[in-house]
Amino acid sequence: MTFNPLQERGIPLDRQLRNWRELNVDPIDPDHSDPYTRCRVIAMNGIEVEAVMFSHQFARHCPDPLVKQQLAEVRYIEAQQQKVVNWLLPGLASVLETTLAYEQVAVDLTAWVARMEPDPYLKQAYQFGVLEDFDHLYRYANLFEMIEHRRAEKIVDGLTEVMPGRPTYLHHRHPIDNVRAPYDRSVTEPISKLHALTIMAAEQQTMNFYMNVGPTYMEPIARQLYQEIGLIEEEHVTHYESLVDPGETWWEMLLNHEYNECYLYHSFMETESDPKVKAVWELHLNMELEHLRIAAELFKRHDGRDPEAVVAPYLPAPVTFEPNKEYVRELLATQIDYTTIGTGYVQEMHERFEKLQASIHGGEKPPSELVIDENRAKSGREYRHQTEGEHPVASLRGIR
Repeated sequence: MTFNPLQERGIPLDRQLRNWRELNVDPIDPDHSDPYTRCRVIAMNGIEVEAVMFSHQFARHCPDPLVKQQLAEVRYIEAQQQKVVNWLLPGLASVLETTLAYEQVAVDLTAWVARMEPDPYLKQAYQFGVLEDFDHLYRYANLFEMIEHRRAEKIVDGLTEVMPGRPTYLHHRHPIDNVRAPYDRSVTEPISKLHALTIMAAEQQTMNFYMNVGPTYMEPIARQLYQEIGLIEEEHVTHYESLVDPGETWWEMLLNHEYNECYLYHSFMETESDPKVKAVWELHLNMELEHLRIAAELFKRHDGRDPEAVVAPYLPAPVTFEPNKEYVRELLATQIDYTTIGTGYVQEMHERFEKLQASIHGGEKPPSELVIDENRAKSGREYRHQTEGEHPVASLRGIR
């Protein structure tokens, strides 16, 4: 059955404000809930944070006080939604446990988007990024074992493999080589715009999370690893945000943001296994339908176009968290040695890349390599977990 969010009516805005009791949601159980429920929570938190920050940026560039007031009204509700979503995460979980879940989101959400993306250039951008997030999961898993003496497969539940990807130290590139070519808003499929917004928001939230939690650790290797991967997440945000056509008007961007929130809440409502969390997705979808209606009215009034000319007439197939083991292994076997140059990709190191590598590493081992060495020294081995067989490229590339 098709679902056209532009034709649906949600909860009126003046009935969306919630009190403290309503905002005080019960968190998920970290030991018994579906790991993909936690992934949906983390992903949706990133989407809500992006909604709030985009609205603030829009307001800072908007001279119309009435529009600024309307943005502020919706933004306050979005801020409440973000608090509810993020507060679904359990306080019992450690920061490192949540970090592993963040990287599971990055791997399986980006891999799913890459599989579904119709544009070859955009697909390549997601394929490139997922191999780096995959390696981050492996590095944090070793830190997790070393500090908390726990195994990452208990967190990711065997749904996502934990083994080396493109080595993290190779992710440091010259900043200009992180800027991709944008899609063309006049011809790009609506689903491609939603994919770009989704992955950009997810990576942005990961960047924010690492920059804030990293210095809270006492262990030097933990502080160093969060610092290194936090820098790479900034590269990833640059990588994904540059895919969005900068020619989109503020009204068009607002419409796309609200439509994407409807799409994701509807997707997660359709695929959620936890009834209490599903109820949150359903409630927020009904709120977002009204936010989308407001954005569509602003778009028609100020942009002078029909919203159906920009967004899809009905929601695409639901975004689905599911294992992507074979897909990621295929990418490991064929693209592990890729890097970027300009807006493209190459399989050879080039002068600009090598110069940046020499500058950032300074002839020393980076934290992402030291964490493997330290865990091997402490545990007698490095940590990895895969479902079957050997690492698909270990013998060919000399990967750990």
